[in-house]
Amino acid sequence: MATFRTSQPGSAADSSKPHIILVGLPGAGKTTVGKIVARLLGRSFLDFDLEISRREGMTITEIFAVRGEPVFRQLERSLTEEVALFGNMVLAPGGGWVSQADIVALLRPNATMVYLFVPPALALKRMGQKTAGRPLLQRPNPRGELERLLEVRRVVYESADHVLSVERLDPQRVAEKVVALVKT
Repeated sequence: MATFRTSQPGSAADSSKPHIILVGLPGAGKTTVGKIVARLLGRSFLDFDLEISRREGMTITEIFAVRGEPVFRQLERSLTEEVALFGNMVLAPGGGWVSQADIVALLRPNATMVYLFVPPALALKRMGQKTAGRPLLQRPNPRGELERLLEVRRVVYESADHVLSVERLDPQRVAEKVVALVKT
Protein backbone atom coordinates (compact mmCIF):
# COMPACT_ATOMS: atom_id res chain seq x y z
CA MET A 1 0.00 0.00 0.00
CA ALA A 2 1.31 3.45 -0.90
CA THR A 3 1.78 5.90 1.94
CA PHE A 4 2.20 9.64 1.85
CA ARG A 5 5.96 9.01 1.94
CA THR A 6 6.12 6.71 -1.06
CA SER A 7 4.13 9.11 -3.21
CA GLN A 8 6.42 12.09 -2.54
CA PRO A 9 9.74 13.18 -4.06
CA GLY A 10 12.84 11.96 -2.23
CA SER A 11 13.54 15.37 -0.73
CA ALA A 12 10.07 15.53 0.79
CA ALA A 13 11.12 13.93 4.05
CA ASP A 14 14.16 16.07 4.85
CA SER A 15 14.33 15.76 8.62
CA SER A 16 16.71 18.73 8.86
CA LYS A 17 13.84 21.09 8.01
CA PRO A 18 10.97 21.48 10.48
CA HIS A 19 7.37 20.82 9.54
CA ILE A 20 4.86 23.63 9.18
CA ILE A 21 1.61 22.74 10.95
CA LEU A 22 -1.61 24.59 10.16
CA VAL A 23 -4.22 24.45 12.92
CA GLY A 24 -7.67 25.94 13.33
CA LEU A 25 -11.35 25.23 13.30
CA PRO A 26 -12.95 23.19 10.54
CA GLY A 27 -13.50 25.64 7.70
CA ALA A 28 -10.41 27.73 8.50
CA GLY A 29 -8.80 26.66 5.23
CA LYS A 30 -6.06 24.37 6.52
CA THR A 31 -6.22 22.04 3.51
CA THR A 32 -6.70 24.70 0.85
CA VAL A 33 -4.01 26.97 2.26
CA GLY A 34 -1.71 24.06 3.09
CA LYS A 35 -1.61 22.89 -0.52
CA ILE A 36 -0.67 26.38 -1.68
CA VAL A 37 1.97 26.83 1.04
CA ALA A 38 3.49 23.46 0.11
CA ARG A 39 3.62 24.44 -3.57
CA LEU A 40 5.17 27.84 -2.78
CA LEU A 41 7.85 26.27 -0.59
CA GLY A 42 8.44 23.14 -2.67
CA ARG A 43 7.34 20.89 0.18
CA SER A 44 5.01 17.93 0.47
CA PHE A 45 1.55 18.47 1.89
CA LEU A 46 -0.33 16.07 4.17
CA ASP A 47 -3.95 16.42 5.25
CA PHE A 48 -4.31 14.11 8.23
CA ASP A 49 -8.03 13.43 7.75
CA LEU A 50 -7.58 12.56 4.08
CA GLU A 51 -4.63 10.28 4.82
CA ILE A 52 -6.44 8.49 7.66
CA SER A 53 -9.52 8.09 5.49
CA ARG A 54 -7.43 6.72 2.63
CA ARG A 55 -5.62 4.25 4.87
CA GLU A 56 -8.78 3.05 6.59
CA GLY A 57 -10.92 2.93 3.44
CA MET A 58 -13.62 4.85 5.29
CA THR A 59 -14.66 8.48 5.59
CA ILE A 60 -13.93 10.22 8.87
CA THR A 61 -17.67 10.23 9.57
CA GLU A 62 -17.75 6.44 9.06
CA ILE A 63 -14.75 5.95 11.34
CA PHE A 64 -16.48 7.96 14.07
CA ALA A 65 -19.79 6.12 13.59
CA VAL A 66 -18.44 2.57 13.25
CA ARG A 67 -15.24 2.60 15.30
CA GLY A 68 -15.70 5.62 17.57
CA GLU A 69 -13.83 8.82 18.28
CA PRO A 70 -11.19 7.13 20.50
CA VAL A 71 -10.14 4.92 17.57
CA PHE A 72 -9.94 7.97 15.31
CA ARG A 73 -7.77 9.78 17.89
CA GLN A 74 -5.47 6.74 18.01
CA LEU A 75 -5.19 6.82 14.22
CA GLU A 76 -4.23 10.52 14.48
CA ARG A 77 -1.60 9.59 17.06
CA SER A 78 -0.14 6.84 14.86
CA LEU A 79 0.07 9.16 11.87
CA THR A 80 1.67 11.88 14.00
CA GLU A 81 4.27 9.39 15.27
CA GLU A 82 5.05 8.45 11.68
CA VAL A 83 5.30 12.06 10.51
CA ALA A 84 7.54 12.91 13.49
CA LEU A 85 10.27 10.80 11.89
CA PHE A 86 10.49 13.23 8.99
CA GLY A 87 10.52 16.95 8.32
CA ASN A 88 10.00 19.49 5.58
CA MET A 89 6.26 18.96 5.17
CA VAL A 90 3.21 21.19 5.44
CA LEU A 91 0.73 19.43 7.72
CA ALA A 92 -3.00 19.98 8.14
CA PRO A 93 -4.23 17.90 11.06
CA GLY A 94 -7.91 17.86 11.96
CA GLY A 95 -9.27 20.65 14.13
CA GLY A 96 -9.19 18.58 17.32
CA TRP A 97 -5.64 17.31 16.91
CA VAL A 98 -4.19 20.39 18.61
CA SER A 99 -6.19 19.77 21.80
CA GLN A 100 -4.25 16.57 22.45
CA ALA A 101 -1.11 17.97 24.07
CA ASP A 102 0.74 14.66 24.16
CA ILE A 103 0.25 14.20 20.42
CA VAL A 104 1.20 17.79 19.57
CA ALA A 105 4.35 17.33 21.68
CA LEU A 106 5.50 14.65 19.25
CA LEU A 107 6.09 17.36 16.63
CA ARG A 108 6.97 20.31 18.84
CA PRO A 109 9.09 22.34 19.45
CA ASN A 110 10.83 21.72 16.11
CA ALA A 111 7.78 22.36 13.94
CA THR A 112 6.35 25.79 13.27
CA MET A 113 2.65 25.95 14.12
CA VAL A 114 0.40 28.54 12.49
CA TYR A 115 -3.14 29.09 13.77
CA LEU A 116 -5.54 30.11 11.02
CA PHE A 117 -8.19 32.02 12.94
CA VAL A 118 -11.67 32.22 11.44
CA PRO A 119 -14.87 33.21 13.27
CA PRO A 120 -17.26 30.25 13.65
CA ALA A 121 -20.01 31.84 11.52
CA LEU A 122 -17.61 32.31 8.60
CA ALA A 123 -16.17 28.82 9.03
CA LEU A 124 -19.68 27.39 8.80
CA LYS A 125 -20.44 29.47 5.72
CA ARG A 126 -17.22 28.30 4.03
CA MET A 127 -18.02 24.66 4.69
CA GLY A 128 -21.56 24.93 3.37
CA GLN A 129 -22.92 21.43 2.76
CA LYS A 130 -19.53 19.90 3.70
CA THR A 131 -20.54 19.95 7.38
CA ALA A 132 -22.13 16.55 6.70
CA GLY A 133 -18.60 15.12 6.54
CA ARG A 134 -17.63 16.63 9.89
CA PRO A 135 -18.66 14.26 12.71
CA LEU A 136 -18.32 16.85 15.47
CA LEU A 137 -20.69 19.17 13.61
CA GLN A 138 -23.50 16.62 13.34
CA ARG A 139 -25.52 18.52 15.90
CA PRO A 140 -28.77 20.49 15.69
CA ASN A 141 -26.77 23.73 15.91
CA PRO A 142 -23.46 23.41 13.98
CA ARG A 143 -22.60 27.08 14.51
CA GLY A 144 -23.09 26.69 18.25
CA GLU A 145 -20.87 23.62 18.14
CA LEU A 146 -18.13 25.55 16.30
CA GLU A 147 -18.39 28.32 18.90
CA ARG A 148 -18.10 25.73 21.68
CA LEU A 149 -15.09 24.09 19.98
CA LEU A 150 -13.40 27.45 19.62
CA GLU A 151 -13.86 28.23 23.29
CA VAL A 152 -12.54 24.82 24.35
CA ARG A 153 -9.56 24.98 21.99
CA ARG A 154 -8.80 28.72 22.04
CA VAL A 155 -5.84 28.50 24.44
CA VAL A 156 -4.14 25.70 22.52
CA TYR A 157 -4.83 27.31 19.15
CA GLU A 158 -3.36 30.57 20.42
CA SER A 159 -0.26 28.77 21.71
CA ALA A 160 0.82 28.43 18.07
CA ASP A 161 3.98 30.20 16.97
CA HIS A 162 1.91 32.49 14.76
CA VAL A 163 -1.76 33.52 14.75
CA LEU A 164 -3.15 34.65 11.42
CA SER A 165 -6.67 35.99 10.96
CA VAL A 166 -7.96 34.62 7.66
CA GLU A 167 -11.33 36.32 7.82
CA ARG A 168 -10.80 38.82 5.01
CA LEU A 169 -8.18 37.04 2.93
CA ASP A 170 -8.42 34.68 -0.01
CA PRO A 171 -6.48 31.38 0.26
CA GLN A 172 -3.60 32.56 -1.95
CA ARG A 173 -3.02 35.63 0.24
CA VAL A 174 -3.26 33.54 3.43
CA ALA A 175 -0.68 31.14 2.01
CA GLU A 176 1.64 34.02 1.11
CA LYS A 177 1.33 35.36 4.65
CA VAL A 178 2.08 31.90 6.11
CA VAL A 179 5.19 31.64 3.91
CA ALA A 180 6.33 35.08 5.08
CA LEU A 181 5.78 34.11 8.72
CA VAL A 182 7.73 30.88 8.53
CA LYS A 183 10.61 32.43 6.64
CA THR A 184 11.24 35.07 9.31
